[in-house]
Amino acid sequence: MQNIIKKSLENSLSYNEYRSLVNGLLKEGKSTGVTQNEDLFHYSELNETRMNRLDKTLSVSETIQDRLSNLENEFIFLTLTEGWCGDAAQIVPVLNKISDTSDKIDLRLVLRDENEDLMNLFLTNGSKSIPKVILIDKNTQEVVGSWGPRPEAARKLIADYKEKNGVVDEPIKIELQKWYLKDKGESTQLELLQILEEKQLVK
Repeated sequence: MQNIIKKSLENSLSYNEYRSLVNGLLKEGKSTGVTQNEDLFHYSELNETRMNRLDKTLSVSETIQDRLSNLENEFIFLTLTEGWCGDAAQIVPVLNKISDTSDKIDLRLVLRDENEDLMNLFLTNGSKSIPKVILIDKNTQEVVGSWGPRPEAARKLIADYKEKNGVVDEPIKIELQKWYLKDKGESTQLELLQILEEKQLVK
């Protein structure tokens, strides 16, 4: 695992580098990832708009800022993502705001399809679901936890709908986006901090 983590970190991108990469591909009529089709390009365009909005509107509450200030160690949020992923578009900007708020957290991004070995270490019920945040102690390079692909309330929203209807279709995808809009990144911030606190990595 350590070798895979090290290799992924070496090939990782900053938030600005990731945004530039996705934007550049969109100008070429492409999305990130191995598969290229009209749907994925359309999703990537939608996500670009969402991320631009979130960059302007997201904030970190004073409560979260206080808890971040109590971090004892420095951490890396190594995050598997793709430009076409709707959940990633909602969550990666939140991770960036957390990283901007705390000098103890460094956000690094890698594309899922280019980092299959890493993805296979952090599957969700056997699925390559993204985004997946791998929490790493910056000094020891030890993995202290992982999170994703979505906050618990959003996960339950999708799971309940799928159990009732047998599919994840457009109506529930719209409901999910409404949930993210209302939540404003708070659940993601709280759940990530809870992982750190449970590992007794916070004072």
